[in-house]
Amino acid sequence: MSHPMSPPPPPSPPGRTPSPYPSPPVPAPRRRRLRPGRLGVHAFLLAVSLLFLAPLLLAVYASLRPYDETSEHGYFSLPRKLSFDYYQQAFTDSGMTTYFVNTLLIAVPGVLITLFLASFVAFAVARLRMRGTIVLLMLFTAGNLLPQQVIITPLYVLFNRIPLPYWMSDSMTMFDSYWAVLAVQIGFQTGFCVFVLANFMRTLPREILEAAVVDGAGVWAQFWSITLPLCRPALAALGTLQFTWMYNDFLWALVFISDGDKLPITSALNNLRGQFFTDYNLLAAGSVIVALPTVVVFLLLQRHFIAGLTLGASKG
Repeated sequence: MSHPMSPPPPPSPPGRTPSPYPSPPVPAPRRRRLRPGRLGVHAFLLAVSLLFLAPLLLAVYASLRPYDETSEHGYFSLPRKLSFDYYQQAFTDSGMTTYFVNTLLIAVPGVLITLFLASFVAFAVARLRMRGTIVLLMLFTAGNLLPQQVIITPLYVLFNRIPLPYWMSDSMTMFDSYWAVLAVQIGFQTGFCVFVLANFMRTLPREILEAAVVDGAGVWAQFWSITLPLCRPALAALGTLQFTWMYNDFLWALVFISDGDKLPITSALNNLRGQFFTDYNLLAAGSVIVALPTVVVFLLLQRHFIAGLTLGASKG
């Protein structure tokens, strides 16, 4: 018998009769116990991460201290003074603004052209029914196994003999121009991108393209409007890797560019080295500045980059 002042019980949903038994209490979520094995794995991963970050952290630490202090007390001593003076000096003394522009003129078009061409080939290999696609994919992949230093001399002779108009090259040839470095970067990196994109496109459901064909979509619509949007994680991961590799490359620019004002950012660090004396703290500050753009690119594309790395890790 209920109390006269108590509110009436809530109405039961239609089609259901209220149960005379109280519902069992919901158990609280059990906290996972930290096992010794799991604790050891975390400790190992932390130690490996610190081991890989140690050179970078040491460079940042040294760049904030005066050279006289580190030469007297050592690089692993406690700091007496920390400042960003070396960063300003490294940026102005090495002329990094010009070298940054030179690097972007090589890296940005190189990444875009490489991904554009590689996506075409990967789509043909993975989606179009043609003969010899496996052989074509093997040829593109085998190009990455060729040591780059082997073809330096043939390319040097070839680029000196390929004429270009004056508005494309001051030397009237591909030598001493960005076109030579771009051609080499695109040629070597396209094979790797084709291999990754072709394998990713094979994992896409074939029913999507079959439905598009039924709706009247041509090959270009299948590639541009359907396949490429689905490949966004793979393209982001490859774009991050390709930008890092082309940005940090120093060999090809050193071989094919003779004008010092056209060299990339990696060559700007040589301007911080004196003939008889090198301030390694100043050099560390310049190295940190040079590495910042690649870190920024990774942070901007981090979500897509991680998604691209974990593609195929699980099914369903």
